[in-house]
Amino acid sequence: MTPSEPAETRTEDRPPRRPAAQTATLAEIAREAGVSAPTVSKVLNGRADVAPATRTRVEGLLRAHGYRRRRAEATRSPLIDLVFHELESAWAMEVIRGVENVARDAGLSVVLSESAGRLTPGRTWADQVAARRPHGVVLVLSGLDESQRALLTSRSIPFVVMDPAGDPGADVPSIGATNWQGGLAATRHLVELGHRRIGAISGPPQMMCSRARLDGYRAALETAGLPVDPEMVRTGDFHHETGYRLGRELLARPDRPTAVFAGNDLQALGLYEAARELGLRIPEDVSVVGFDDLPVARWVGPPLTTVRQPLTEMAEAAARLVLELGRADEAPTATRVELATSLVVRASTGAPPLAGS
Repeated sequence: MTPSEPAETRTEDRPPRRPAAQTATLAEIAREAGVSAPTVSKVLNGRADVAPATRTRVEGLLRAHGYRRRRAEATRSPLIDLVFHELESAWAMEVIRGVENVARDAGLSVVLSESAGRLTPGRTWADQVAARRPHGVVLVLSGLDESQRALLTSRSIPFVVMDPAGDPGADVPSIGATNWQGGLAATRHLVELGHRRIGAISGPPQMMCSRARLDGYRAALETAGLPVDPEMVRTGDFHHETGYRLGRELLARPDRPTAVFAGNDLQALGLYEAARELGLRIPEDVSVVGFDDLPVARWVGPPLTTVRQPLTEMAEAAARLVLELGRADEAPTATRVELATSLVVRASTGAPPLAGS
């Protein structure tokens, strides 16, 4: 027990638990937990001066009773929390720009967090968000565990997942893109140019977006009657260095691919570097297609053919949705949204070389 916490008083004469449809008062939850009402209030408001065992017991009862702060009770900070699993790429800057656009129009500021590569933020983060009471939380390529979701829900802090790493669940609002269609379009473009040995550098297999893009690649090959050669597929992590390393592996093969679909633009740029070191020209010796359409894709030499993922628009949609969830008495009708991808053809793709076709 911390010194500032009121003494806990347990009693065996507890009233029976209410049915889930009914919401208990703070006093009733305090009585059932064997603590004071101010202690329950501290837990509900994310205060740090509560013993861990007490916090766990009280939060369990709050979840069991389906307790949520009434919106009129919650004094929100003029903030949107934006959470990334990683924050070190131009990809993240496009997302930040989109959330900032919406936040600025609403008179709000953006708080950035990074979960150091984990797909779920740590418990400390959830406590900090509960204490800040932002207007909402946007999670990018990340998600929440059950206790974190319950913590935010009990404080009426809405959240939206953008480009979810896995299946976020039917009840979790999310914004995504048509990743499968994008992978299909990228690979079909190469097939139509005459390529028959088409390699791929995918993203992390635990991420739903990278699996969908690779499935689109496979579907395009199978539809064209071409075999899917596992030796032509490498599993990456969406980083430039990995695109370079895996690109060298593919391009150094005696039967090297005449074209490569990279799972994102950063890996495609790594592949550019590998091709230059091996003395290969793009697109004369190898064609390259990326995914994302980051601003740099237009300025590299040659300009990169890529699948445009509307990152800024996706981030704007996520921020608007989280604010709508915070304002509405009822949930919006559309809480699972996919924005369209589109192929942008530039100078990094062409017909295969005659000797390797």
